[in-house]
Amino acid sequence: MKKALDRQSILLLAVNGLFVLSGALSGTFLNVFLWKSKQDYAMIGWFTVSQQIALGLTFWIAGKWVKEHNKMNALRVGTALSGLFYLLVLLAGKAAVWYIWPLGLLLGAALGMFWLAFNVVTFEVTDPGNRDMFNGWLGLIGSVCGIVGPWFSGWVISRMQDNAGYRLIFTLSLMIYGIAVVFSFFLNKRKLKGHYQWGTPLLELKRPGSPWRRTALGLVFQGLREGVYSFLIVLLVYEATQQEWKLGQFSLITSAISLVTFWVAGKWLKPRYRYAGMLIGTLLLAGFMIPLLWSLQYGMLLVMGIGMAAFVPLYMIPMVSVTFDLMGTNEESANSRVELMVLRELCLMCGRLAGILLYVVILSISDAPRTITWLIVGLGFSPVLGWLFMRRQLKETTG
Repeated sequence: MKKALDRQSILLLAVNGLFVLSGALSGTFLNVFLWKSKQDYAMIGWFTVSQQIALGLTFWIAGKWVKEHNKMNALRVGTALSGLFYLLVLLAGKAAVWYIWPLGLLLGAALGMFWLAFNVVTFEVTDPGNRDMFNGWLGLIGSVCGIVGPWFSGWVISRMQDNAGYRLIFTLSLMIYGIAVVFSFFLNKRKLKGHYQWGTPLLELKRPGSPWRRTALGLVFQGLREGVYSFLIVLLVYEATQQEWKLGQFSLITSAISLVTFWVAGKWLKPRYRYAGMLIGTLLLAGFMIPLLWSLQYGMLLVMGIGMAAFVPLYMIPMVSVTFDLMGTNEESANSRVELMVLRELCLMCGRLAGILLYVVILSISDAPRTITWLIVGLGFSPVLGWLFMRRQLKETTG
């Protein structure tokens, strides 16, 4: 039975909204900013690799702080480091392309710190009765930010000379991160329980009969797609249009559709529908990659983007909810929620790194448009493989 969200859940959604809004304002155009300084697909790939390495290591190392000390401070540090990243990009300007690795490591550490603390607190303020609703609201807020942020950024950047628009947008992001830190002080300090066990993620995967074995593979295939799509879609749209305004328009349209579909999915996607819902979502996500085989022009990219926006909630909400439910299976797993959250992120990181490294290797052989097309279409089918590994766990959560 679904339950309403309490005040702490709503406040946590607000902090998330500010963090995501700041990322939507600048993150959408960050890779474009770097691309305009140095048109190198591999460079963008390595920038993303550095982020993922730092993100995964931060999850694992910061897990001790989050479990044994004040996890709210970890959330605030992650937000502050995100602001520091954009401050450094502002100071470096076009020279930022020469500092890809340190900047990527800093951004990855910032994201790792924030999302580890946020995900653990999310687990603590939700339960199976309202988790799908909370995740639906997360997606809804993300969609609203995806509408407002990129559209506004594209409009500003296209109307200002040189890189003045980028500097203004990065400055706004810096300010919003500051506001998010202030909001975080109204979140209650969570109770501490137990000591951090460094080896739990590996031990859980080695444990015979552990449901995390198949779930881990599902998460790896989720990451395989995410790692490359997180930057390549943006670059393809910009390459096809050469206009930041068009990129903002693309994000506006797709995020507006996501807003509706995440709201509907969050409201109606009950646990007993997860199995069928995720299967339908994965098949349709894969199907909407096929139009790219005809063209990488803006029109076809928009068709793909609309399809992804419409059906990604059917894929993502069950993925998130099922893994969170696993953390609350019993008292022992609930007490190991931080370590299990680290396991979840390490699986996603492995998938993302595998996808990005595949991207870098393939493009080092050929960066022809047809090569990129087949790569993006092929990765688009990875959610289907993810569903195959998750289907047993999805069945166990029905009813």
